[in-house]
Amino acid sequence: METLDILIIGGGPIGLTCALEARKNNLSYIIIEKGTIVNSLYNYPLYMRFFSTAEKLEIGGIPFISTAPKPGRQEALEYYQGIARQSNININLYEKVERVFKEKEIFIIETSKGKYTSKNIIISTGFYDIPNMMNISGENLPKVRHYYTEPYPYAKQKIVVVGSSNSAVDAALETYRKGAEVTMIIRHSEISKSVKYWVKPDIENRISEGSINAYFNAELLKIKEKTVIFKDRKGTMHEIENDFVLAMTGYLPDFDFLKNSGIELQGECLNPLYNSETMETNVKNLYLAGVVCGGKDTHLWFIENSRIHAEMIIQHILSK
Repeated sequence: METLDILIIGGGPIGLTCALEARKNNLSYIIIEKGTIVNSLYNYPLYMRFFSTAEKLEIGGIPFISTAPKPGRQEALEYYQGIARQSNININLYEKVERVFKEKEIFIIETSKGKYTSKNIIISTGFYDIPNMMNISGENLPKVRHYYTEPYPYAKQKIVVVGSSNSAVDAALETYRKGAEVTMIIRHSEISKSVKYWVKPDIENRISEGSINAYFNAELLKIKEKTVIFKDRKGTMHEIENDFVLAMTGYLPDFDFLKNSGIELQGECLNPLYNSETMETNVKNLYLAGVVCGGKDTHLWFIENSRIHAEMIIQHILSK
């Protein structure tokens, strides 16, 4: 079995960047990805647009040509998957990494399809695969969705949207415009300040005019087959008719996988321990790249500001 210089876990934009940087420096590598290329992006809402402009999403010095100022999901899929094809990136798809451990100075990586050995590992797994659960009664009912793709299934339905971030706001506006009766249940006192600046006035105006019902400082308590129960800012209980619940409560990294790989997690946000200058964790030769570095604070890192991780990691590996 060949011992690789680097095994990269996760084939998203940052994982691809790490692969390009490794190859540029003549290091042997492979990406192991449990889904398709840029799998998380593939599962984004169909009409999602990035906050960043195209040049800030570029990787490997390869231009990202977009027809709009801010690229959408499909353009990004074409760009990143196109890079993987044209650059002939060494990537295994639909293969899940199940276990990582060390024997002396070499990592053993067991997957759903085989076993690998590598001198170094880069974990670049993002955070989109594990929903941040509400842990309330009825959350397991079929009408509850933690992922939103498009509005058409919700036409003429009574929808509860939980949350006030970009995903919640997009879901509320799009389903409303396809004829849904939308109620937003929001823990905070206002729409999130992180909502895209060109969308925020739209949702605030729809709420102000009463087209979308919104309860601030509110909490969803129970989901039933035909209704939901929640309390408002005054503590008053409400039960309203409901067909679907779109729980846009965010997503989390796979903390169990990180811990089982030997990485220490710190504080309430379960921040992985790593050196901010090299991206090396407390496990020697095991690195983190991209959104996974932020623990529960998934808004800390994104493509635009974590592209640099690839060069930092590869330079540290070469320096040893």
